[in-house]
Amino acid sequence: MENEKKTQVIPSKEGEMQKRRRSGTDCANPSGTPSPPLKRRSLRRCNRDLQNNGNGNPKVSVDGSADSHKSVQKRLSDSKIEKPKWNLKDPVHMKSVKEALHVSMAPPAILCREEEQKRLLEFCKSCVEQEKAGSMYVCGCPGTGKTLAMERVKELLLGWADEERFQHPNILHINCTSLANTSEIFSKMLENCHLLKKTNGIRSPFQHLQDLFSQNKQTHKGKMIMIVVDEMDYLITRDRAVLHDLFMLTTLPFSRCILIGIANALDLADRFLPKLQSLNCKPQIITFRAYSTDQILSILQQRLATLAYDAFEPQALELCARKVAAVSGDMRRALSICRSAVEMLEIEIKNSLDSLSLFRLDKTTSTKQLAPANELFARKDVDIVRFDHMAVALSRAFKSPVVETIQSLPQHQQIIMCSAAKCFQQGKKEMTIAELNKAYSDTCKSASVPAVSMLEFSTMCRVLGDQGLVKLGQSREDRLRKVTLKIDNNDVVFALQYLNE
Repeated sequence: MENEKKTQVIPSKEGEMQKRRRSGTDCANPSGTPSPPLKRRSLRRCNRDLQNNGNGNPKVSVDGSADSHKSVQKRLSDSKIEKPKWNLKDPVHMKSVKEALHVSMAPPAILCREEEQKRLLEFCKSCVEQEKAGSMYVCGCPGTGKTLAMERVKELLLGWADEERFQHPNILHINCTSLANTSEIFSKMLENCHLLKKTNGIRSPFQHLQDLFSQNKQTHKGKMIMIVVDEMDYLITRDRAVLHDLFMLTTLPFSRCILIGIANALDLADRFLPKLQSLNCKPQIITFRAYSTDQILSILQQRLATLAYDAFEPQALELCARKVAAVSGDMRRALSICRSAVEMLEIEIKNSLDSLSLFRLDKTTSTKQLAPANELFARKDVDIVRFDHMAVALSRAFKSPVVETIQSLPQHQQIIMCSAAKCFQQGKKEMTIAELNKAYSDTCKSASVPAVSMLEFSTMCRVLGDQGLVKLGQSREDRLRKVTLKIDNNDVVFALQYLNE
């Protein structure tokens, strides 16, 4: 009896846990019928359910199962707020789009040039902090962000000087193409030092600067002088002596000159670096590489993100980025092409409106004649720059004499060039006229165009050879003559990809 009482008074831990489980099931199931044991859910599955539903309650479908991953993605994409389309009739909208794509419009942040910008800024900071002269050469192809990055570095440098309580350097920006005489650059430097009035006509401005930086005088108020020389190629080709003198100023004992040269010349080492090295004034070098497809696309999207509406199809922007990156990587060219594509859409709408108004004024106009204009305005993409607008803009921007020649060829000669390009794309370096004729016949068959005879085909190949598009080898039989392309295969593809068959 005492043992039984003890068990009643002090229940075991297992019994207590079972009692708690029973009480929990009783609350959930008031009818008292036994319910199956609950399955233990993994932590990963719980987290996934929480992510599927923002309030922490897992989303359950009608049959009681959780939504699949695909349905979750679909809900997220459906809930994404899209920008409205722009109103082409609104001049403010049109102006905003063109301004966003203009070269002179500086973006809020410089993308894809963070490393180069950091190196430039650190170099300038070091010179100002140590009050030490130095030189740097910034090179890269046109449109790779050199001048834009330098402008941003100047702003950051002045902000840093304020924070660290350093004296602001005197900043002089000179574009060499605006100089009437190359030696004029030294007069501008003296003017920046406020010493131009103190000079006499006997000594040249360069000699005055030499004296200034060779003696420990504080006539220039102890300030560092930062000289940004843009388009330095002009000095390289016109007057190398001035270029050497310019870099020499940074090596003088008491020089306070920070020289940053910007140019498109990439072959610095081969052209004038050995001479600068012999003069002990070799600059540091930063190279700005051409923009890649992804970089061009990111910069275009950054500029268009400032607009409150969508102006371009994503496929149109991607086409522009791919073509420009393949040709030059010039961002200025990409912006110019996008502006041209906007003008293509503008002209298309204007022509359609003019046609529509003329048709409506003419009472004899039938509904069938009005159909093309009405169909244009019924389209959902009429107020956005499409892929075809961008294709036309690219074609005009990169039209070369070779491309123009190919596009002006008769239809069958174009088919021959197209067939040759297809064969050479597959890795062939040369082929006979007979092999090319077979490829030509296959292309004609697929395009539903009647092929010409072998004799006419040989004659057309000779015409293409005379125009410098293909090269024909020697053979006793025409059909065995070797054929090779004398132009870039990509030019053929680009010239013929937008033409109707």
